[in-house]
Amino acid sequence: MAVNLSETTLSALPDTVGRPGYDRGALGRGIVHVGVGNFHRAHMAWYLDQLFEMGEGHDWGLIGAGVRPGDAAMRDRLAGQDWLTTVVELDPDGLNARVIGSMIDFVPIDPQAVVHAMADPAIRIVSLTITEGGYYVDAKTDGFDAAHPDIAHDAAHPDAPKTVFGMILAALRRRRDAGSEPFTVMSCDNLPENGHVCARTVTELAQLSDPALADWIRRHVAFPNSMVDCITPATSDRERSLVSDRFGIADAAPVVCEPFRQWVLEDHFPQGRPPLERVGAEFVADVSRHELMKLRILNGGHAAIAYPSALLGHHFVHDAMADPQIEAWLRALETREIIPTLQPIPGVSYDEYLELIVSRFANPEIGDTILRLCLDGSNRQPKFILPVLADTLKSDADVDGLAQEVAFWCRYCEGTDEAGNAIAPNDDNHAQLREYALASRRDPLAFLQNETVFGPLAGNPVFREAFARKLTLVQKQGVRTAIDTYLSGTRA
Repeated sequence: MAVNLSETTLSALPDTVGRPGYDRGALGRGIVHVGVGNFHRAHMAWYLDQLFEMGEGHDWGLIGAGVRPGDAAMRDRLAGQDWLTTVVELDPDGLNARVIGSMIDFVPIDPQAVVHAMADPAIRIVSLTITEGGYYVDAKTDGFDAAHPDIAHDAAHPDAPKTVFGMILAALRRRRDAGSEPFTVMSCDNLPENGHVCARTVTELAQLSDPALADWIRRHVAFPNSMVDCITPATSDRERSLVSDRFGIADAAPVVCEPFRQWVLEDHFPQGRPPLERVGAEFVADVSRHELMKLRILNGGHAAIAYPSALLGHHFVHDAMADPQIEAWLRALETREIIPTLQPIPGVSYDEYLELIVSRFANPEIGDTILRLCLDGSNRQPKFILPVLADTLKSDADVDGLAQEVAFWCRYCEGTDEAGNAIAPNDDNHAQLREYALASRRDPLAFLQNETVFGPLAGNPVFREAFARKLTLVQKQGVRTAIDTYLSGTRA
């Protein structure tokens, strides 16, 4: 019988399961984290748990928080097990499980409760995993989206915010007025210069309602950039059964992840930080090159395999990587067009990093799905593919592969795979994307009319020619012919 996870049942877990050896009741409140999803618990919460297990950083306990209705379900699941989470590392050489105890509370899903928690002077870091699309970026200008209804509401009602950024402002205002030092705001989302993007959103929102507060934030609040990495699939019945059957734990919200993690942060924490370098995190003066390496090679690689694999009917990522054409397509695009856009990093081999990425994608234990990689393309393509395309165009290098990737996405947005099976909507802008994609059957350039996604790239003649040529090839001859054409270097 599986043991129901809780603080009181930790001693009853099988000996094969790791568990906190530290006193969770003695942990101090140090961090409020907004967005307690799988990635956070497999990554940041895991690092802190490792640190606490070493007997260090016990004043940096995690307080969970959420701002969306869906966060309430996660809070309810974790509340029933004293905020504990089972993390299973899916190592092909042998799975291992550990119960993570670094979260000690979870604020009620209420804006005022979140503001109150952040305003506590004991909180020195407020961290975020709210997805790449959660920062109110105007895709047309790549600037702050001041016209968004959520932003307009928070600007007009700063004491009754709806967004996490409005809550951060309300909490910072309280701390400023009370003479308390401000907390550091740390984004953990997959965004280029995530700290700078976060700072812009916070300060521009403040500027709309309280310019003096905006000035104070610019002078006193730190927003360090960071690069985070750990492939973490969604939790389904498959994962829950694994935790129950293999490890004897009844966990309402387990997490599975790959046995690889990387966390590189700018060392800019005026109110202090946990000594995470003791457990493998890297602190550097400038994270930008590490960040671009990961965003372009890993996230760009995910985008590269996602849409052709979906069109061919692959379900799991490791199955797609077992398809010789998909692996060859990934390697060719990375080496020909993605990696050449990166500046060297002392001591880092991009070729070795690519080999690591290929092996991680091919790990059969992870059970990551192609569907997950295809999610939210209208937000992910502008983050992971289009910047690479823009840099490549500036250098006058070939863009056939990148144009091919966008063509695969366009074909995917039509809503059926190559066997005629329906593809369920998985993008907030699905209806508009499908309309543009279907129109591209008559005019290959119709898809590029989506200015919200493509911006000025839509008018670039080199990209337009390559995209029209590649999309026509995919539509008329299919994914496999398109891949073979690219691999052979044939212009089609």
